[in-house]
Amino acid sequence: MDNSEKELLVGSLRKKIRESLDIGKDVKDEDINELITDRVFEEAKLRSMSIREKQEFISVIFNSIRKLDIIQPLIDDKSITEIMVNGAENIFIEKRGRAYSIASAFESRQKLEDVIQSIVSKVNRVVNEASPIVDARLEDGSRVNVVLPPIALNGPILTIRKFPEKPISMENLMEWGSITGEAAEVLERMVKAKYNIFICGGTGSGKTSFLNALSSFIPPDERIVTIEDSAELQILNIKNIVKLETRNANTEGKGEITIRDLIKTSLRMRPERIIVGEVRGAEALDMLQAMNTGHDGSISTGHGNSTRDMLSRLETMVLSGSVMPLEAIRQQISSAVDVMVHLSRFRDRTRKVVEIVEVTDCREGTIGLNPLFVFEEREGSAERVEGSLRRTGNKMQNLSKFRLAGLSEVL
Repeated sequence: MDNSEKELLVGSLRKKIRESLDIGKDVKDEDINELITDRVFEEAKLRSMSIREKQEFISVIFNSIRKLDIIQPLIDDKSITEIMVNGAENIFIEKRGRAYSIASAFESRQKLEDVIQSIVSKVNRVVNEASPIVDARLEDGSRVNVVLPPIALNGPILTIRKFPEKPISMENLMEWGSITGEAAEVLERMVKAKYNIFICGGTGSGKTSFLNALSSFIPPDERIVTIEDSAELQILNIKNIVKLETRNANTEGKGEITIRDLIKTSLRMRPERIIVGEVRGAEALDMLQAMNTGHDGSISTGHGNSTRDMLSRLETMVLSGSVMPLEAIRQQISSAVDVMVHLSRFRDRTRKVVEIVEVTDCREGTIGLNPLFVFEEREGSAERVEGSLRRTGNKMQNLSKFRLAGLSEVL
């Protein structure tokens, strides 16, 4: 049986099954699967069909009716890290850092839109022509971005960034060459000593995964509040944890809950640390003020091409929601952020820590940066990036938190 015959048969069986059953929330998956199995075996009596083909038909029809249609097998495939749907007929996946086109396609644009609505409705999000952009997540924590026409010119766009079932640990990052053991040990001590750490890097550089790895160093008896646009952090070692997520406005433009709102309310929850998944705008000021008002050990991430670039972006973010003079903003940043970690995705698609920098005092209008570790690429390194994260000769200047935590001053 060729692919065109299979597609026709799947469409015919799916139509018959939908007509015979009003599929609502009260119908169990087992009942639907049993009905599909019966119909497929009845069809097998009329034409030659192997056991493998029967199983394939049952799986495809069940996914199209109850789950996420043709992308469900892609979500179930642990080796796939990203799914990119550019309209109903163009689907790409990322495996081991490389993108591939796949032959599968949705039966129609309407079916793709149904899948999108199914995803966003489960996390109480709304996406339509009036509000065509939304961030959401799957049940397993995978991050979802949706853009609909008329903004998207080539049909509904669905992008899914998958996360591993087991969070990436610092040991994993060391095994993959993303960070050295020495640097990881220093960061562990900084987290335990409650230094405020800001992780920056470009898109796909691994900021969220690195934040997850760092969070494993937080003592398990502390109270943590996490704040995100769409929840994706996997912090498993903390029991006393509050997870907060933003909310979009409803169709009437009301009910929006922003990161700024969540940061402000989190301060009333007696957190020992606040973790903001990513700062993008005016909420940067609230994050800095939280770090400056007794919530040491807080961690956040942001998009930046270097540590210096990230500082400039933080200034711009604060200015977007405040009339503070630039000098005062720089003073806020230098007193709030203790350490910056810069990540990068290289040409060979590896992700590495390229800088660990201490943020020092603001003098004469410039925030001081004291590089502690810097990635040095080996000369002659071609397609494959070779090199290591090396300790600079600079001594760390702010050692007070190490002393307060009773940790020896190795820097």
